[in-house]
Amino acid sequence: MDRDTAWKLLNEYTNNPSLIKHMLSVEASMRAYARRFGADEESWGTIGLLHDFDYERWPSREDHPFRGAEILRSKGITEDWITTIMSHADYTGVPRTTPRDKALFACDELTGFLTACALVRPDKKIASVEVSSVKKKLKQKSFAAQVSRDDIVNGAAALGVDLDEHIACVRDAMAQIADRLEL
Repeated sequence: MDRDTAWKLLNEYTNNPSLIKHMLSVEASMRAYARRFGADEESWGTIGLLHDFDYERWPSREDHPFRGAEILRSKGITEDWITTIMSHADYTGVPRTTPRDKALFACDELTGFLTACALVRPDKKIASVEVSSVKKKLKQKSFAAQVSRDDIVNGAAALGVDLDEHIACVRDAMAQIADRLEL
């Protein structure tokens, strides 16, 4: 599936602007990691864009990302893409075995946390978020409490990237599309 088709599918199932911005953030982060690992930027980015397209309609653990996987299969998406999307949620039981699987998991929670970090800054700019301040906020359990700190830390480790580098990589990827993210 090309990006334009993925974008249309995402918009067919998702209206929530924050959720759309999240998927754009993950797309940008996946593209950055594809470049870093010498992988196919288009496929990695498109998977990042699609990973939560079903979430607004089916947010329960019983449905997401299972419903999305069914829809993608009906559209002829290959099983390797579906496996990567399924693996971003621990509760699916789908193991993360490839760098792409690990990157999606590693970027998912961090993009939301970085967005929260940017929004509490006076300038509300993602590019102004410092790695050191992100790490301090990770220790504050009340800040963005719904974000799993374990997923952020373990995701970077599984990807084989130092946490500071990971935070900077994802922040910089998001900064490249800051206008679309309104950050």
